[in-house]
Amino acid sequence: MLFNFHRTANAAKTSCGGCCTRLVNFGVRLNGVAILEAINLHVHCGELTVLLGPNGAGKTTLFRAMLGELPYSGQLQFIHAESEERFIHPRIGYVPQKLDIDALAPVTVMDLLTGALAQRPVWLGHSRALRAQAGKMLAAVKAQDLLDQRIGQLSCGQLQRTLLALALMPVPDLLLLDEPVSGVDPAGIDLFYHMVSELRRMYDLSILLVSHDIPTAARFADRMVFLNRTILCDGTPREVLAGPCIRQTFGVDLANVGLSQIENQAARVCQHETCENQTGCRP
Repeated sequence: MLFNFHRTANAAKTSCGGCCTRLVNFGVRLNGVAILEAINLHVHCGELTVLLGPNGAGKTTLFRAMLGELPYSGQLQFIHAESEERFIHPRIGYVPQKLDIDALAPVTVMDLLTGALAQRPVWLGHSRALRAQAGKMLAAVKAQDLLDQRIGQLSCGQLQRTLLALALMPVPDLLLLDEPVSGVDPAGIDLFYHMVSELRRMYDLSILLVSHDIPTAARFADRMVFLNRTILCDGTPREVLAGPCIRQTFGVDLANVGLSQIENQAARVCQHETCENQTGCRP
């Protein structure tokens, strides 16, 4: 198992994870055009929140702003799970929707992971300790057999699991997944969601995941948020699927699709004292 400060620090507590994330009146303007506006969102510690919305709704822009790649207005707060202290520089893990890789590049999965761990050129070689650590990272995402494979030869699902392993070292305060199963076959999609749900439980991770596969995402989400420049719907999977946002935006009625298979029937209630009375928390 990977070392997890959050789980270690909170082992004897009823607290949730290591970090809650709050966006208050959050907005992004590019070239004078409002891409996002009036975003008020609380990503609970230890919760898997699925972000829905049409193409061009601003989902990737939201992630880029949270990562510090784009300027924003409003507030972005990271709240420590053990106190009201705000993180100045929290750890954020990120898995992009896609990554352009030269299929002929002689870079292996081990090169990628150990290079990130050691922060030195891969041509200097890998120590046994680094190789073992890379193997543990891959084992956490059920991809230990990929260690010596070339990055350019991986399938979409294998690449996404490799990038997820990279994002988990060290275990982050917040994990952002931007359409992580785009281009992955149905079996791979189901495996990925089961794996992410397991990681959330194992490490008490706060996860914000962008998805267009609404029925599958609803099976695993603690909470769903529908975004189209601003937040239009926010609630449990049942609440969002039964609401008007999906029907009005996509022209389909998912109110009764797959509800019997939803694994998390209600959003988790955050147990931490600094989280319970925050704006955006569910009672």
